[in-house]
Amino acid sequence: MRTELVSEPGDPDRPNEDFAGVALPASGAGGALVVLDGVTPPKTATGCLHPVPWFVSRLGGALTDLTVSCRDLTLSEILARAILRTAEAHNATCDLSHPRTPQATVVVARWSPESVEYLVLSDSALLVESPDGTVTPHLDDRLALLPRAARATDALIDAQIRNKEGGFFTAAADPSVAGRAVTGVLRRSDVRALAALTDGATRWVEKFREGDWADCFRFVRKEGAGALVERVRGLERGDAAAREFLGRSKTHDDATVVYVEL
Repeated sequence: MRTELVSEPGDPDRPNEDFAGVALPASGAGGALVVLDGVTPPKTATGCLHPVPWFVSRLGGALTDLTVSCRDLTLSEILARAILRTAEAHNATCDLSHPRTPQATVVVARWSPESVEYLVLSDSALLVESPDGTVTPHLDDRLALLPRAARATDALIDAQIRNKEGGFFTAAADPSVAGRAVTGVLRRSDVRALAALTDGATRWVEKFREGDWADCFRFVRKEGAGALVERVRGLERGDAAAREFLGRSKTHDDATVVYVEL
């Protein structure tokens, strides 16, 4: 088995709000990967005393623990338990009902000799390669499909579409959101390799159009996870002047890539 993990902050002066981990239990019969992308809050109150990295480290740690130790639970059940465990760690001090309480996108994959299970919530991505080289993206594209007008301002997003019916969902403090995730089970024999990417890395496909998902996967397999992040950073630097002129969002974002060859 080959694994590779790269996670780089968008700004060296700010903490990385992504979380990534690969777990290979002592039994050697399977394993799991977990990738979170913390949602950067606006510069206003969030109702929480804790920064996003505090939240993602606890949610990611709980997910990693439960994914490998509770193999009788589905990934949706595991995500619900991990959200609840994390909420209980700060509900006495923080207003977890605030729409900007710390939250994250989620990708989890768990494999055994028989199957590969997956869960995707919000706009991180899981790419699955079959033995014949076919690459299938598993995405939760609800945010991308919303009208641009609905995403015009943070206030509009919080009031109308964040963790609301008809909008999109992230892992925050409500365990029931786990039931909104995109999930599935594949035969292990149908999976050769996996790649999980936060949206700072999926920019290679979704923003800069360097290729499709299959091209992206092949780039990671051949050049390495670090090379993909480095290429995205170069493209972002080339785009920086246009972004500043147009007043668009941040030039760089935290970027994480986890590659697992089964």
